[in-house]
Formats: sequence, structure tokens, C-alpha cells
Amino acid sequence: MKSLKALRPQGPVGRGRRRIAIGAAGTTVLIGSIDAYVLVTVLVDMIGDLGIPVNHLERATPLVTGYLLGYVAGMPLLGRLSDRFGRRALIHACLAGFALGSLISATATDLVPLIAGRALQGLAGGALLPVTMALAADLFSARRRPVVLGWVGAAQELGAVIGPLFGAGVAFLVGWQGIFWINIPLAALAALAVHLTVPASQRGGEREKVDVVGGILLALALGLLVVGLYNPEPETAMLPEWGPPVIAAGAAVLAAFLLWQWRSPVKLLDPAGVRWRPFGLGLAASLATGAALMVTLVDVQLMAQTLLGEDSTGGALLLLWFLIGLPVGAVAGGWLVARVGERVPAVAGLAAAACAYAWIANTLPEVEPGLALAGFALGVVIAPLSAVALSATPEGQHGMASAAVVVARMMGMLLGVAALTSWSLHRFRESTADLDTPLPFGVPEAEYLRQQETYLEALDAALAAQYGDVFTATAVICLAGAACALGLTGRGGAETERERPSTG
Repeated sequence: MKSLKALRPQGPVGRGRRRIAIGAAGTTVLIGSIDAYVLVTVLVDMIGDLGIPVNHLERATPLVTGYLLGYVAGMPLLGRLSDRFGRRALIHACLAGFALGSLISATATDLVPLIAGRALQGLAGGALLPVTMALAADLFSARRRPVVLGWVGAAQELGAVIGPLFGAGVAFLVGWQGIFWINIPLAALAALAVHLTVPASQRGGEREKVDVVGGILLALALGLLVVGLYNPEPETAMLPEWGPPVIAAGAAVLAAFLLWQWRSPVKLLDPAGVRWRPFGLGLAASLATGAALMVTLVDVQLMAQTLLGEDSTGGALLLLWFLIGLPVGAVAGGWLVARVGERVPAVAGLAAAACAYAWIANTLPEVEPGLALAGFALGVVIAPLSAVALSATPEGQHGMASAAVVVARMMGMLLGVAALTSWSLHRFRESTADLDTPLPFGVPEAEYLRQQETYLEALDAALAAQYGDVFTATAVICLAGAACALGLTGRGGAETERERPSTG
């Protein structure tokens, strides 16, 4: 295929240079991932400076949604463009866009330009992950690739650990604007490292066309679904008030995308050469993984601040048990895939995660060991699911395939938190509807204290049942993901492909 020839790096690439190249690209993934979580600890300070009352925190949710919208929506098209123009060129373009979005955010004095800057950051930062995953497929054989994908996945998950701490530290020293100012020199240094280490793609032969119209339609559909599913107040309803019509519009645009793909001679993901069974099952398992991830990120914080009586810092410290396990598990997952193939670690990781969530549900409020196991187990799944997508698609479509894995996980995160959190809050309201709040009027003080103690015990029991239901449902989701992973290939391409001379 001429498109494959165009993707080959120029000249031989030694093992040492390959490692440096993927390390430089992995650093860009870490930078983008940090910014996905960096505002968690400084959001209240930001809205105060922007003149938004603290009791109207929902007005600032587009700062989170905007980044998420850009992160998900543009990923398939940008991943496909990296197949067309090469990984280095797309990483440079993404870093430039990320720096520009950071500049807009740093200089913004109003909410609208700040949201625009965050959306541009998300658009550019989100594409860095699938492009780097595709670069790993370009530079490393199928036998060595899973270990590299594990390290790339670890860089992505490490951002969840570092991001909130990094944001709090920078904001304490120089203010929240410093979070965005520091991104500019970081992006420039990363671009220099990528330019010096990542090989350029040859441009000989006939250039393959890219389905830009299909990419725009899919981006619009995903963007509408993100907006419709993101609910800043899940305690009131499963979806926001604008959710149903926006989701319906997203579904309509998605149908238009599928019709376009059926009729267009140039497709965003060419079905020719794709092994759809492992590819589709891998995406389904990624969807389940994303749901479990996001439910944990949201509900552990809620549980800490309600059932356990912790403040936001205490909730963050509790969540660290889960977050630290993610990058460790990602590295372990890559190591396992290189030795036993994709299916075993994918099934084992999701099954272990199911056991961990069942353990959490039955040991509340002593959840620390279960959270550590859940984080590690879900981290193990990252490399095998990425490796399956790459091995199931032709080499010239690795950028798009990598993007599909990440998009599936992100959509699972949105679906999971929209459904399970809202369902559990509804169950909590039902179970506490008949509870009467004790009042210190007309009863002796001792009786009032007894009633209050009984009321608080009933409230804690209702909270424990609520979170027990959430984590039990999450265990079921992980089991469904494990069932999907059973259909993956046993050893993928790990035994069939050797190092290519052109890539070391």
C-alpha cells in the first residue's frame, strides 16, 4: 500500500532513539493529561476572580465541559490526520494549539474566552494520546509494542495524580493564571524534544485522502453527546434539563455520519482490512473501563464528603489510593501483554476490578484496599485494549484506531457517571423520604439527642446502601467488560511480527 510507505520513518531508527522518541511523545501526553485535572483544586478561586458567586458554581462547569468537549470531539479526525501527514507533524500542531489555548486561558478576564481557551487546550491535548499510541505502533514491533503502550498509558493516568497537586501548588505560588502560563514553555520544550527525536514521515508516493466531512460530522456528534450527557448537578436528575434534546441531536448527526460513511468513497475508518470482532469487543471493553473509572472518580469524592465526613482534601487523599494504582497497573499490563497476549491481562484486569468493587461495596466505609486493587486492575487493562485496536487495523489507520479506543473510554466515563450516580442519588432520596428530621422543640433534651442519633444512624445507613449499590453496579459493568475481553485474540500479533529493519 502506498499509504503505508508514506508513513515509514526516514532511515533506520535504532532502539535507543526509538525509546527517546516515545519518551518525548509520552511527555506531551503527560502535559495534556495534567491539564485535564489541573483545575480540580483551584476552581473556586477561579470563579471568585471571575466574579461568579460560589453558590452558582454550575456557571463554571463549562471550564470542565469545554476541555472535555475538545478532548473527545476532535480526536478521531486528528488521529486520522496523523495517519495522513505523520505523527511528528500532528504532535507539533497539537502542541502549538495547546500553547495557544493556554495563552488565551492565561490572559482571559471573562468566562467566555477562558472556556474557549480550555476547549482549544482539550482539542489539542486530547489528540496527543492517540497520536503517541500510533507512534508506538510505527516504531515498535507487535512483540515489543505492548510494553511501550503500557508506559504511554501510565503517563496518561499519572496526570490524574499529579494534576490536582500541580494546580494547587502553582496557584498557591503565582495564582491560577500561572497554571496556563507555565504550559507555554513546557509545550515549546516538548516540541523541540519531539522534533529532535521523533522521525519525520516520508512524503513519497500518492497521498491518501482524508474524509474531512466525515471527521467534522463525527466531531459534532460526539460534541453534542458530551454536552448532553455532562450533568453538573447529578443529584437532581440523571441528565441536565438540556440533555434529552441535545442527545437526540447528537444521535441524528451520528446517523448522518454513518450515512455519509456508507456513501463516501473516502472513509474516516476504512473497513477494508479491519478485523471487526476483536476491534469491536475491545471498544466495548474500553467503554466498560471508562464507566468504572469515572464512577470511581466522582463517587469516592461524594462518599468521602457525605458518609465519611471528610472535606475535599480528605476526599482527594482517599482517591489517591485508586489513582496511584492506575499508572502502576498500566506498566504491568504492558509487560503482561508482551508475554501472554492481550486476552489474559484484559480479562484478568476487568475481573479483578469487579472483585475489587464488590469488596468495596461490602466493606464500606473501609475502602482503601479495595480502591488500590481497583486502580491497579483497571490500569492493567489499558495496554491490552490499545494493543488489540492496533493489531486489528491496518498500519495506515493506527491513528484513527487509537483515537477510537480513547473515545470509547471517554464516552463510557460520561455514560457511567450520568447513569449510576444519578440512579444512586434517586435511590437515596427514596430511602430517606420517610425520615423525619428531629427538632429541639417540645421534647426534653435527652429525647431530642436520642432522636438525632437515630436519625443520623438511619442517614448513614442510607448513604452506605447508596454507595454499596453504586459499587455493586460498577462490579457488574466490569464483569460485562471482562466477558467482552474473552473474545479478544489470545496473543495478537505478539508472536507473528518481528522487528522491522526500517524501524529498528
